[in-house]
Amino acid sequence: MGTRGLGRPASPAFPSPTPPKPRPECAQPFISVKSELPNLQAKERLPMAAALPALTDVDLRLLRVFLTVVACGGFSAAAVELNISRAAVSLHMADLEQRLGLSLCRRGRAGFRLSDDGKAVHEAAQRLLAAAESFRGEIHALHARLRGTLTIGITDNLVTLPHMRVTHALRGLKERGPDVHVAIRMMPPPDIERGVLDGRLHIGVVPATRPLPGLLAFALYDEEAQLYCGADHPLFAVPEAEITPARLACYDMVAVSPAPTTAPARVTATASDREGVAFLILTGCYLGQLPTHMARQWVAQGRMRALRPDLYRDHVAFQAVIQKGARPNLVLETFLALLK
Repeated sequence: MGTRGLGRPASPAFPSPTPPKPRPECAQPFISVKSELPNLQAKERLPMAAALPALTDVDLRLLRVFLTVVACGGFSAAAVELNISRAAVSLHMADLEQRLGLSLCRRGRAGFRLSDDGKAVHEAAQRLLAAAESFRGEIHALHARLRGTLTIGITDNLVTLPHMRVTHALRGLKERGPDVHVAIRMMPPPDIERGVLDGRLHIGVVPATRPLPGLLAFALYDEEAQLYCGADHPLFAVPEAEITPARLACYDMVAVSPAPTTAPARVTATASDREGVAFLILTGCYLGQLPTHMARQWVAQGRMRALRPDLYRDHVAFQAVIQKGARPNLVLETFLALLK
């Protein structure tokens, strides 16, 4: 028993750790780039609350309000268009911004302006709602019943054309599909073509030019146009024989923008549409070209006069354009059949 207590101490269960070697002063601890990168990325990432969950009907309604605000150029005009209060529009916009986690616009004394994120959301929303409308059209086609919306883009002041093919086609569509909602947008030709391309418009009626890639076009009718001046213009009472091209070249002229490369007079004013051209002709300060059917009312009132119809009478062809390869749409197909 005594010898057991006098022996060498028992070894511990775990050996003592070897003390670390001193690090030279110049040595720096190793930092893994791979381990640090996620932390850096996390700082740049938006909060998780900003991620958009699944879309709902409420989201689509808010996006439609947003598109209306952009189209109207502000909250007040959008409130009138939507038949709600301006405060309600502001609340809807705030809800949408919170839902998306993005600031969509700036509003204040400087007016309404989209942010960069707002512009991107605006384009995406247009594509989304166009796709939703396309889906609705396909489902309606399954039931072989004319329902849904037909959105048409038309160049201004075609309603007085005597041919009235568009008018007759719309009447036929109403008779065949009483539930079809027709939405007509009066727009400049370039905007119409872009609207058909991106799906905002189902069909457009524009002057016949080479259509943009991605569009199909077919002829509708011709429109006659002449050169006019107003009753207060110096040329209004001048006999036809005394109105020469050289004399015309001395006067100012208004044209639809973009201004033509050749014109009988000096193009010193432009307008986005032909109604704007008519306004400036009636001032008596400008010459301008108008469709004969549009100018007829002012000629009959003695407020306008055509100048040298023998020299300045043009014929402009009009065509309908649709998107090439567009998904089947029974409403559009019916309207096209009536239009042709």
